Amino acid sequence: MLSDIGDMSSVRRRHYSMQDYLSAAEISVVKLEYFDGEIFGMVGGAPEHAAIAAETTIRLGSKLKSGCQAFSSDARIHVEATGLSTYPDVSIVCGPQHRSTKDPLALTTPIVLVEVTSPSTEDYDRGEKLSHYKQIPSLQAVVIVSHAQRRITVVSRAVDWETREYRPGEDVTVPGVDVTLSVDDFYGSVLKST
Repeated sequence: MLSDIGDMSSVRRRHYSMQDYLSAAEISVVKLEYFDGEIFGMVGGAPEHAAIAAETTIRLGSKLKSGCQAFSSDARIHVEATGLSTYPDVSIVCGPQHRSTKDPLALTTPIVLVEVTSPSTEDYDRGEKLSHYKQIPSLQAVVIVSHAQRRITVVSRAVDWETREYRPGEDVTVPGVDVTLSVDDFYGSVLKST
C-alpha cells in the first residue's frame, strides 16, 4: 500500500484515504506516515539514532513536572491543520492527552516534539516536517538533535518562531516544559565531543 514508484510521467499515483491509512497502520509491521493521500513506510534507524532518542526520552522525561508525560517514537502525532500523521522521536504532552477525531490513536496536543536527524531525514526534519509541526496550536518547541555532531537546534514559539543553536558545553532550556539539559545530556556516550 505504499506510494507508487516509477516513471512519474507514466504512473498515476493512488490517493489513499485516512481510513485506508488507519487500516494499513493497524496491520503493518513498520511504522507508516500519512500525508495528502500518500502513505510512507518509515525504516528503522541506526543504533546510534535509537540510543540518542532513548537518552533524550529518559533525560527529558525524568525532569518533567507533574501532569506532563514523555512518549517514545511509538506515539503517533496528528497535525490537524495539515493532515500529517507521523512519529516524532520524542513527544511531550502536558495536561489532557487529546486524540485526533480522524486518527484515534494519534495525539494532537504536544507541547514539545523532538526529532533526532539521520542522513536520510535531516532535510525533511528541518524543513517540511518542521513546517507541519508549527501548525500545532499547543506546540511550544521543536528540538532537533543532530546525528552528525553534538548540536541541538531549538525552534520555539515566541512572538514568531525563533531558532537557536546549542553546542557542547552549553545548556539547553526546553521551552514549554522549562527543563534544562546540557547538550551532552542528549547524547550520553554516543558521538563523543569534538
